[in-house]
Amino acid sequence: MTLAAQVLIAFVALLHVYFLVLEMFLWDTPRGRKVFGLTPEFSAASKSLAANQGLYNGFLAAGLIWGLALGGHEGWHIEIFFLACVIVAGVYGAVTVNRKILFIQAFPALIALVLLHL
Repeated sequence: MTLAAQVLIAFVALLHVYFLVLEMFLWDTPRGRKVFGLTPEFSAASKSLAANQGLYNGFLAAGLIWGLALGGHEGWHIEIFFLACVIVAGVYGAVTVNRKILFIQAFPALIALVLLHL
């Protein structure tokens, strides 16, 4: 695995840790509302749903970190699986919520997946 792939996988994992923090802990704060473009009423009403979504983002980050920690051939398969999960989640989010999600979430994971195969 190339250093570039490892760095990008770590970046994608950190992005998902950031998403976890935003969705689980900052959703109903001025910062969370600004990032997601929410009204105070909507953020208050959807707080528990966002926390659940943040937890799933944490699982994606944990899987990517697990793959990086294993390294080599063992980690390679895990990284492929979790990068594919991130890509699917990003595409689904882009189709159902906001097209920006494709570039923020799916695109970096796709590049990392390509780099894994070089």
